Amino acid sequence: MSRSRTRKSSARRTPRILPQGVLKMSGAGYGFVQTSEGEFFIPASKTADAFDGDVVEVARIHDGERDDGFDDRLRGRVVRVVGRAHETVVGRYEIAEPFGVVVPEDPRIKHDIFTLRSDAPHVKDGDIVRVRMISFPSRREPAQGVVEEVLGHEGQPGADVELIIARHKLATAFSATSLAEVEGAAVDADAAFNSGRYVDLRSELAFTVDPDDAKDFDDAVSAACVWLDAPATLRCAHKALVAKGDRLEPGFACALDDASSTAGARFFILGVHIADVSHYVPWNSQVDLEARERATSVYLVDRVLPMLPEALSNDVCSLRPHEERRAMSVEMLIDEKGFVRDVRITPSVIKSKARLTYGAVQVSLDALRAGDSQAAVAALRPMAGAFSEDIAQSIGVLHEIAQALHANRVRRGGMDFESEEAKVRLNDEGAPVSVAIRRKTDATALVEEAMIAANEAVARFLRDAGIPSIFRVHEPPSSGDLAELVPILQEFGYDRHVSLANFKAGDPFAIQQVLIFARGRSEEFLVSSLVVRAMKRAVYVDSCEGHFGLASTAYTHFTSPIRRYPDLMVHRMLKVALFGRTGETSGLESALARIADHASTAERTAEEAARESQELKLFELLEQRIGDEVDGMISGVMAQGFFVRLADTCEGFVSLRDTGEYFVLDAARRVLFGSDSGVVYRLGTKVRVRISSVYPYARRADFDLVRRIGPRLVARK
Repeated sequence: MSRSRTRKSSARRTPRILPQGVLKMSGAGYGFVQTSEGEFFIPASKTADAFDGDVVEVARIHDGERDDGFDDRLRGRVVRVVGRAHETVVGRYEIAEPFGVVVPEDPRIKHDIFTLRSDAPHVKDGDIVRVRMISFPSRREPAQGVVEEVLGHEGQPGADVELIIARHKLATAFSATSLAEVEGAAVDADAAFNSGRYVDLRSELAFTVDPDDAKDFDDAVSAACVWLDAPATLRCAHKALVAKGDRLEPGFACALDDASSTAGARFFILGVHIADVSHYVPWNSQVDLEARERATSVYLVDRVLPMLPEALSNDVCSLRPHEERRAMSVEMLIDEKGFVRDVRITPSVIKSKARLTYGAVQVSLDALRAGDSQAAVAALRPMAGAFSEDIAQSIGVLHEIAQALHANRVRRGGMDFESEEAKVRLNDEGAPVSVAIRRKTDATALVEEAMIAANEAVARFLRDAGIPSIFRVHEPPSSGDLAELVPILQEFGYDRHVSLANFKAGDPFAIQQVLIFARGRSEEFLVSSLVVRAMKRAVYVDSCEGHFGLASTAYTHFTSPIRRYPDLMVHRMLKVALFGRTGETSGLESALARIADHASTAERTAEEAARESQELKLFELLEQRIGDEVDGMISGVMAQGFFVRLADTCEGFVSLRDTGEYFVLDAARRVLFGSDSGVVYRLGTKVRVRISSVYPYARRADFDLVRRIGPRLVARK
């Protein structure tokens, strides 16, 4: 007798466990969820009632046709929201009696929030408000909330950046207690020397190098060269310098890298002097607790939200020229091959001789390389005065040191990523007037290499001394992430010059070769940015696990304690290593892991806020050029069209839906080609576009294609 098909089994079903993860929405409406089963692509129509940042449960879907450009990913839909990320939302208030509708400022939140006008009759149409969520959207009901605060009015100067501050919940003010704690803070050099812990380096030719608009100067450098006829140690190096004599006491020195010594050779002495912030910020004081919560200063387009009160960050801790300052000094003996032979770390009192800018240093360095020493000195005279000639010589030495350190790191497998940073200039009303593109120069490299060397030296010293601390860790990339780039690199012809098999395997030298081969080519920035995206993100942890990108076995952040809390913690642990444990040491050690994790999160938030504020003004500037034709490069492709990056780093989307031709997407190679004409659009293709529409608040623009630039390309099949 056959069993009826309609009869239900009495056996209990095991509930299916669906993968969970955080939903990361895009401004275009689609999103991604990273789960234990992999990363799911969530089409815009499948996000349900979820907001960006929500923890969601997803189920896999199998669509017959995919036209969204993400064919190579798992596709899913949001089944339910497990945890909400937003208690409040910031947006523009629109009156629609009897409601006040809040349109979220964040383009990743697609649901409007309804409020009752009677609850907030004072709010005006166009006000920027913070609304507290009462209920989230469902199939039957819209999102509902209550206006909690009016932040400003649309179009009001500064209100647009206030939106970003509010959305990221960034702190903008210090408590009265915190301000009172730092009031009257003083250097007191005599007390520093009387403590027996500080070395007098006031005669050292130290100086700061920063951007033109910098206000806090937390690092200074000094440099000299010496020929040694004795084993290479810092102590005998200083004996060899008659002007300095035997001023250094025996201290904490550790041999790094190649420990061999060579008599009768030329060496460099590199000094990195960092503001002694830990002296002014006691552990668990109110100013410390607030700095710990901020974890980093935030550099927005029109303001800085400092980690520390300005009485510290812009005054007593800032290494201003011709003023005595307490510092933590790292002096390194470096040979001509870039090996650090010896290190001395000590608290000090310094007096910076000049506040230089990158631009002035670059002009001076260019003159030195051209053999024009007078021009090199003249470039520095407005900032360095009587010290100009000596500092010009030091800049030449610093350039040699930077080249040697860099070459040594490259030999180890370290890599350089080319980057471009847009810096928007504003007028007094906060409106954008121009944009400058900051790129790495020889002048910035002088400081960067010195800071990397100091960070490495401190990390190795703490590691070898067995002192717990916070380290900067960069894990190797996964082979899967690198494998996704191989078809793109093949499309550019890199397979004829570089071993892409080794690249895919994560060989640092193969990755290095790709970056080197890209140098000077039209796709240089594009390739560099793609490789960066394939890398894992560097994070703070409480264990020394190495830094892949720098090919370093030990790395930390020590050089910016004014603006990064992990650096402040490293300074505290250095003092434990130098002077022994105190009553607060156990508390410091037990908090390291928690502080490291929080600082990594805060760093990401600060970077996002900074980027969004710059992009906001970039798109405001672009809005003034609607109708203009400009040249750009294809930076991303989808089945519907492609993104074009302009010289000022703005990106806009070119839709191909109305061209009358069907375009086929090769998602692996990031190539679009016309089914009829055979025209090819791939990453790196130069095109001319017309700016058709710009949406500054959404940080989005639409372009119309005018024509491609250069030869007609045919996709390799």
